[in-house]
Amino acid sequence: MDYFAPQMSAQDLNKISMLGLAHIGDGVYELLIRTMLCTQGHAAVGELHRLTVKHVKAPAQAKVMEKLLPLLTEEELALYKRGRNAHVHGVPQGASVGEYHAATGLEALFGWLYLQGRHERLNTLFAAAMEG
Repeated sequence: MDYFAPQMSAQDLNKISMLGLAHIGDGVYELLIRTMLCTQGHAAVGELHRLTVKHVKAPAQAKVMEKLLPLLTEEELALYKRGRNAHVHGVPQGASVGEYHAATGLEALFGWLYLQGRHERLNTLFAAAMEG
C-alpha cells in the first residue's frame, strides 16, 4: 500500500468511524497548512509553529467550514454533517462546542477525501479556504 496516496474501496472506507476519518483529516489539514506556510517563504521555526497553530485550531477551522459549505457537493455535505455530529469526548480550551464540532466535520471531510485519493478536490477546497 502507498500510504502517501491510499486508494481505498468504498467498503473499506465505510468501515472507518467519523472520528477515525477526523483523525486522518487532522493530519492532512495540518500538512497542507505547513506546506503552504513553508512554500510562502516562512522559515523561522517559531513563526512556522505559531502560524500553523493559528490555522489548525478549532475556531479557525470552523471559519474555514463557513467558507466551504457552499462549495460542497451533496455527498461531501452529508459526510461533513456526519463528522460534525460525531460524539466527541471533550472540547479543547479556547473553542466552543459548535466550533469544535465544525472543525471535526472539516477534518472528517478532509480525511475522507484523502483516503479516496481525491487530491485535486482537496487542493480545490484548501485553496478556497485560504483565499482572502
